Amino acid sequence: MKLLRYGPVGAEKPGLLDAEGKMRDISAIVPDIDGAALTPEGLARIAAADLASLPLVEGEPRIGSAIARPGKFLCVGLNYSDHAKETGKEPPAEPILFMKATSALCGPNDDVEIPRGSDRTDWEVELGIVIGSRAKYVSEEEALDYVAGYALVNDVSERRFQSERGGQWVKGKSHDTFGPVGPWMVTKDEIADVQDIALWLDVDGERRQTGNTNTMIFGVAHLVHYISQFMTLEPGDIIATGTPPGVGLGMKPPTFLSEGQVVTLGAAGLGEQRQVMVQA
Repeated sequence: MKLLRYGPVGAEKPGLLDAEGKMRDISAIVPDIDGAALTPEGLARIAAADLASLPLVEGEPRIGSAIARPGKFLCVGLNYSDHAKETGKEPPAEPILFMKATSALCGPNDDVEIPRGSDRTDWEVELGIVIGSRAKYVSEEEALDYVAGYALVNDVSERRFQSERGGQWVKGKSHDTFGPVGPWMVTKDEIADVQDIALWLDVDGERRQTGNTNTMIFGVAHLVHYISQFMTLEPGDIIATGTPPGVGLGMKPPTFLSEGQVVTLGAAGLGEQRQVMVQA
């Protein structure tokens, strides 16, 4: 299934794409696409519905973040060896974890704000894991059993805030709109091999990133297992799994986003996003 949320900011409704690509309102089944809806029981309730009887959504409404109110928005740093190389850093021996504020969450096609005082706002196309079951001390072999599905994420970053303002990376990762997620969450049964998903990103129509999850240093199952050793993952939590090479920081010379530029990105089976850069 492809689950999504549509409507004005703060008033999104839950929806689903049917086999013909039409949007159906599923608010009669679940109140939102949140942790409760993403449990095995919640997903089974949605899957059992007669889609043909559900209301069609008319027009072209705004698409919101695919996930509502995640308890945690986790990210993995330097998880592609060639991305680590372009940043001048050694590939990590263990996953690098950091948090992105949940207030950064936004829709896949919403405008993205360049923070005040920013001169190094950057892009990062990523695969997002969406947790479906409470995961604590899970084994790598069983880790995917705790996943509800996957979504496209742009881990927008301000590099100066991230690296030169002291403390942890969260400062450069958490500005409002720095977390576009969607257009939908694809349940894991629709993904044949999560370690073979093509990713791409363009800036003003020029290809900047081309990658595939098969070059991750730490795969999806390992990441869910690993993170669950340090904290309990809850249904609805999002894990952005790292980005392939081609970020602005790695260009020669480094190149960053400015007001009016358009970023488009996509992942095989997970849809596409489009964001216009605006000044905060």
